[in-house]
Amino acid sequence: MQIVLIRHAHSEANARGVLSGRISGVHLSATGVSQSQELITRLGAIIVSELRISPLERCAETINPWWESIGKKSNRGLDIVKDENLIEVDYGKWSGKKLTILSSHKLWKTVQNNPSAMYFPSGEGLAQMQERAMRAVHSAIGSKKKGAAVLVSHGDVIKSIVASCLGMHLDDFQRIVIDPASVTIIDFSSSKPRLILLNDSRADLEGFINAPYRKRNLLGGGAGK
Repeated sequence: MQIVLIRHAHSEANARGVLSGRISGVHLSATGVSQSQELITRLGAIIVSELRISPLERCAETINPWWESIGKKSNRGLDIVKDENLIEVDYGKWSGKKLTILSSHKLWKTVQNNPSAMYFPSGEGLAQMQERAMRAVHSAIGSKKKGAAVLVSHGDVIKSIVASCLGMHLDDFQRIVIDPASVTIIDFSSSKPRLILLNDSRADLEGFINAPYRKRNLLGGGAGK
């Protein structure tokens, strides 16, 4: 089983340098719309066992062009599921504020250097977010259907999933970069999750994702196929 993690495309809040959090009505920017169209070609006719998305508009707007153009036809009978466990961090009182202003806040260093201890004022803790994000992952990999599980979410949520799957402490998750509309793939076919693609914004992924699984011992790093 592969988990395909897609961050929503570039948003209006990204363009303004605003931490939008769970504020509703935040849509894709012109750049983001273009990125969502590029996902049609990048994903192609991938076979999907689960398609779960954050309930926020920008995630639906990111995956809908692919779904309506190719995905629905390639995966008949599959429905898009809005999963609350994939929603953006509840940044509380920080929501809607400029990142340039927030970066001078006394808690900013905690976010950057000790995020496991960070609880956003009137919001949630990053450790809480990671716990719920992994619930979405474990629910998805429990599917008995053929194909990859596609999860469309947000930067910090995806970073926390990658960190957990690699056995990294949450305090190191800021070392991971997840760009808008990027694709990250984690393989759960072995006893330990394997990161096989990270923060990719260019590759054509249909053949890669749909390829038959072959169990390999990765001595030397893998065969490159």
